[in-house]
Amino acid sequence: MRTLLNTLVLSMLLFSCQSQSVKNDTHKEEPKKASEETPNFINPTGNTITSRFNLPEGYDYTHLQEDSWAAFLRDLPLKPDGSVVKKYNGETKPNFQTYLAVVNLPIGNKDLHQCADAVMRLRADYLFSQSRFNEISFRQASGKTLKYSTWLGGKTPDKNNLWTYLESVFNTANTTSLDQQLKLKPIETLEIGDVFITKPMNGQLYGHAIIVVNKCIHPDGKVKFMLAQSYMPAQEIQILDNPLQPGCPWYDLDFGQTIQTPDWSFTSNQLKSFE
Repeated sequence: MRTLLNTLVLSMLLFSCQSQSVKNDTHKEEPKKASEETPNFINPTGNTITSRFNLPEGYDYTHLQEDSWAAFLRDLPLKPDGSVVKKYNGETKPNFQTYLAVVNLPIGNKDLHQCADAVMRLRADYLFSQSRFNEISFRQASGKTLKYSTWLGGKTPDKNNLWTYLESVFNTANTTSLDQQLKLKPIETLEIGDVFITKPMNGQLYGHAIIVVNKCIHPDGKVKFMLAQSYMPAQEIQILDNPLQPGCPWYDLDFGQTIQTPDWSFTSNQLKSFE
């Protein structure tokens, strides 16, 4: 009886985990077991991406301009170590080895701040911080463009009306429209701020988008990078765990044709950029 009960419980847990993810079966590499030795990549006292996560041994950062898109993302604020992701309605997102940290940015109380929305929000926040108001512009699902400076109608830009504008964007844009706005780029040129994105295909109802928020380089030329996402329903932005090395936020650039993330898989030709 105990064996039967354990089997039923295990089956329920597996179903629950699968319901949190939509994964591509093309990636065949097996993740490391939790019992394998993993370096400690987390500095619990750090409150930004760069101060929270340690570099892999032998790797280092490249110099970034202080006011660049890449520097903005690498310095995103984080909630205290151990924080859990909150959904728009205050509920907690279970962490099935999905994320290692939570970005400390408000997301509102509507079911709007999902995957592509989080990417557009970060881009808008950066451009706003640089007073580049005329560049805050996003394609809608209709094919039209919603520009912040036009939407303002003569009002002075501020954080409150920026968020109101963004909620209008979230309501009218999606992964397909963002995919159309971004520019395709070779995987070997990956930089902080680039986006892995896929629109709905092969019968899927939804696409997904994740953004590169950090990058480091080894003297031998090897590159690793870090990823962040929001998801459905609307939720806080999270720094992703690496399924192939649990507890590690770093992904190898030489991943081959398919990169596996906790909730989705992407191919090497699905990397795009705003710039």
